[in-house]
Amino acid sequence: MLIVFPVGATIYLIVLTVGWINTAFNSLFFGWINYDLPGLGILTGFILITLVGYIFTRAFTKPVLHFFERLIEKTPLVSIIYSSLKDLMEAFVGEKKKFNQPVKVQFGENGITRFGFITQKSMNNFGMENEVAIYCPHSYNFSGNLYIVPNEFVTPLDTDPADFMRFIVSGGVTGASN
Repeated sequence: MLIVFPVGATIYLIVLTVGWINTAFNSLFFGWINYDLPGLGILTGFILITLVGYIFTRAFTKPVLHFFERLIEKTPLVSIIYSSLKDLMEAFVGEKKKFNQPVKVQFGENGITRFGFITQKSMNNFGMENEVAIYCPHSYNFSGNLYIVPNEFVTPLDTDPADFMRFIVSGGVTGASN
Protein backbone atom coordinates (compact mmCIF):
# COMPACT_ATOMS: atom_id res chain seq x y z
CA MET A 1 0.00 0.00 0.00
CA LEU A 2 2.81 2.40 0.85
CA ILE A 3 4.18 2.20 -2.69
CA VAL A 4 1.15 1.35 -4.81
CA PHE A 5 -1.30 3.97 -3.45
CA PRO A 6 0.86 7.12 -3.90
CA VAL A 7 2.10 5.99 -7.32
CA GLY A 8 -1.34 4.85 -8.48
CA ALA A 9 -3.09 7.98 -7.16
CA THR A 10 -0.50 10.24 -8.81
CA ILE A 11 -0.81 8.47 -12.15
CA TYR A 12 -4.61 8.50 -11.90
CA LEU A 13 -4.73 12.23 -11.13
CA ILE A 14 -2.30 13.05 -13.94
CA VAL A 15 -4.27 10.95 -16.46
CA LEU A 16 -7.53 12.50 -15.26
CA THR A 17 -6.15 16.05 -15.51
CA VAL A 18 -4.52 15.52 -18.92
CA GLY A 19 -7.74 13.94 -20.21
CA TRP A 20 -9.82 16.82 -18.90
CA ILE A 21 -7.49 19.44 -20.43
CA ASN A 22 -7.39 17.55 -23.73
CA THR A 23 -11.20 17.29 -23.86
CA ALA A 24 -11.65 20.96 -22.91
CA PHE A 25 -9.28 22.22 -25.62
CA ASN A 26 -10.67 19.77 -28.19
CA SER A 27 -14.21 21.02 -27.48
CA LEU A 28 -13.13 24.65 -27.49
CA PHE A 29 -11.07 24.67 -30.68
CA PHE A 30 -12.05 21.55 -32.59
CA GLY A 31 -15.71 21.00 -31.76
CA TRP A 32 -16.48 21.08 -35.48
CA ILE A 33 -14.35 17.95 -36.12
CA ASN A 34 -16.34 14.74 -35.69
CA TYR A 35 -13.18 12.69 -35.15
CA ASP A 36 -11.41 12.64 -31.78
CA LEU A 37 -7.64 13.06 -32.15
CA PRO A 38 -5.94 11.97 -28.91
CA GLY A 39 -3.52 14.59 -27.64
CA LEU A 40 -4.67 17.33 -30.02
CA GLY A 41 -6.15 19.36 -27.17
CA ILE A 42 -2.97 19.12 -25.09
CA LEU A 43 -0.82 20.02 -28.09
CA THR A 44 -3.10 22.94 -28.94
CA GLY A 45 -3.06 24.13 -25.33
CA PHE A 46 0.74 23.95 -25.18
CA ILE A 47 1.09 25.87 -28.45
CA LEU A 48 -1.50 28.45 -27.36
CA ILE A 49 0.17 29.05 -23.98
CA THR A 50 3.57 29.31 -25.66
CA LEU A 51 2.29 31.77 -28.27
CA VAL A 52 0.50 33.92 -25.72
CA GLY A 53 3.62 33.94 -23.54
CA TYR A 54 5.77 34.87 -26.51
CA ILE A 55 3.41 37.60 -27.66
CA PHE A 56 3.13 39.16 -24.21
CA THR A 57 6.84 38.99 -23.44
CA ARG A 58 8.37 39.67 -26.83
CA ALA A 59 5.93 41.28 -29.24
CA PHE A 60 4.18 43.70 -26.85
CA THR A 61 6.23 46.38 -25.23
CA LYS A 62 6.14 47.12 -21.52
CA PRO A 63 3.87 50.18 -21.92
CA VAL A 64 1.17 48.03 -23.54
CA LEU A 65 1.42 45.44 -20.75
CA HIS A 66 1.34 48.18 -18.13
CA PHE A 67 -1.73 49.67 -19.81
CA PHE A 68 -3.64 46.39 -19.53
CA GLU A 69 -2.41 45.88 -15.98
CA ARG A 70 -3.57 49.39 -14.98
CA LEU A 71 -6.93 48.72 -16.64
CA ILE A 72 -7.36 45.51 -14.67
CA GLU A 73 -6.19 47.17 -11.44
CA LYS A 74 -8.79 49.94 -11.83
CA THR A 75 -11.67 47.50 -12.30
CA PRO A 76 -13.50 46.90 -9.00
CA LEU A 77 -13.43 43.32 -7.69
CA VAL A 78 -11.28 42.18 -10.62
CA SER A 79 -8.41 44.28 -9.25
CA ILE A 80 -8.59 42.56 -5.86
CA ILE A 81 -8.51 39.09 -7.41
CA TYR A 82 -5.83 39.96 -9.97
CA SER A 83 -3.48 41.75 -7.58
CA SER A 84 -3.83 39.07 -4.90
CA LEU A 85 -3.09 36.24 -7.35
CA LYS A 86 -0.23 38.18 -8.96
CA ASP A 87 1.35 38.92 -5.57
CA LEU A 88 0.92 35.29 -4.51
CA MET A 89 2.59 34.00 -7.68
CA GLU A 90 5.43 36.51 -7.33
CA ALA A 91 5.90 35.42 -3.71
CA PHE A 92 6.70 31.92 -4.97
CA VAL A 93 8.50 32.44 -8.28
CA GLY A 94 8.94 36.12 -9.03
CA GLU A 95 11.74 38.53 -8.34
CA LYS A 96 9.95 39.56 -5.14
CA LYS A 97 10.05 36.11 -3.51
CA LYS A 98 8.53 36.37 -0.05
CA PHE A 99 8.66 32.79 1.18
CA ASN A 100 12.41 32.74 1.67
CA GLN A 101 12.75 33.07 5.47
CA PRO A 102 11.37 30.02 7.31
CA VAL A 103 10.52 30.63 10.97
CA LYS A 104 9.14 28.95 14.06
CA VAL A 105 6.53 31.01 15.92
CA GLN A 106 5.74 30.44 19.59
CA PHE A 107 2.11 30.95 20.61
CA GLY A 108 1.73 31.66 24.31
CA GLU A 109 3.63 30.06 27.14
CA ASN A 110 2.28 26.55 26.63
CA GLY A 111 4.96 25.60 24.10
CA ILE A 112 2.70 25.49 21.03
CA THR A 113 4.53 26.59 17.89
CA ARG A 114 3.69 26.97 14.22
CA PHE A 115 5.92 27.01 11.19
CA GLY A 116 5.69 29.81 8.68
CA PHE A 117 7.51 32.40 6.62
CA ILE A 118 8.27 36.05 7.33
CA THR A 119 6.46 38.07 4.66
CA GLN A 120 7.04 41.55 6.16
CA LYS A 121 9.96 42.27 8.48
CA SER A 122 8.45 45.56 9.60
CA MET A 123 4.87 46.46 10.42
CA ASN A 124 5.69 50.13 11.10
CA ASN A 125 3.40 51.27 8.28
CA PHE A 126 0.49 49.96 10.41
CA GLY A 127 1.80 51.46 13.63
CA MET A 128 3.04 48.12 14.97
CA GLU A 129 6.65 48.47 15.98
CA ASN A 130 8.74 45.40 16.77
CA GLU A 131 6.28 43.06 15.05
CA VAL A 132 6.56 41.02 11.87
CA ALA A 133 4.06 39.43 9.48
CA ILE A 134 4.22 35.64 9.41
CA TYR A 135 2.38 33.55 6.81
CA CYS A 136 1.61 30.03 8.03
CA PRO A 137 0.45 27.75 5.19
CA HIS A 138 -2.13 25.07 5.90
CA SER A 139 -1.28 21.43 5.40
CA TYR A 140 -2.75 19.69 2.33
CA ASN A 141 -4.32 22.93 1.18
CA PHE A 142 -3.59 26.04 -0.85
CA SER A 143 -4.39 28.46 1.94
CA GLY A 144 -2.95 29.76 5.16
CA ASN A 145 -3.18 32.34 7.91
CA LEU A 146 -1.37 35.62 8.41
CA TYR A 147 -0.24 36.34 11.95
CA ILE A 148 1.26 39.55 13.27
CA VAL A 149 3.72 38.44 15.91
CA PRO A 150 6.13 40.26 18.24
CA ASN A 151 9.75 39.70 17.18
CA GLU A 152 10.66 37.88 20.41
CA PHE A 153 8.29 35.00 19.56
CA VAL A 154 9.85 34.39 16.13
CA THR A 155 12.85 32.11 15.63
CA PRO A 156 14.45 32.11 12.15
CA LEU A 157 15.32 28.63 10.92
CA ASP A 158 18.35 27.84 8.76
CA THR A 159 16.74 25.54 6.20
CA ASP A 160 15.86 25.49 2.50
CA PRO A 161 12.57 27.41 1.99
CA ALA A 162 11.27 24.98 -0.67
CA ASP A 163 11.90 21.93 1.55
CA PHE A 164 10.36 23.76 4.48
CA MET A 165 7.22 24.60 2.49
CA ARG A 166 7.00 20.97 1.35
CA PHE A 167 7.27 19.86 4.99
CA ILE A 168 4.46 22.19 6.10
CA VAL A 169 2.10 21.46 3.22
CA SER A 170 2.55 17.71 3.64
CA GLY A 171 1.50 17.97 7.27
CA GLY A 172 5.02 17.27 8.47
CA VAL A 173 5.31 14.00 6.58
CA THR A 174 7.61 14.94 3.69
CA GLY A 175 11.22 15.57 4.62
CA ALA A 176 10.86 14.23 8.14
CA SER A 177 13.84 12.15 9.16
CA ASN A 178 13.50 9.13 11.42
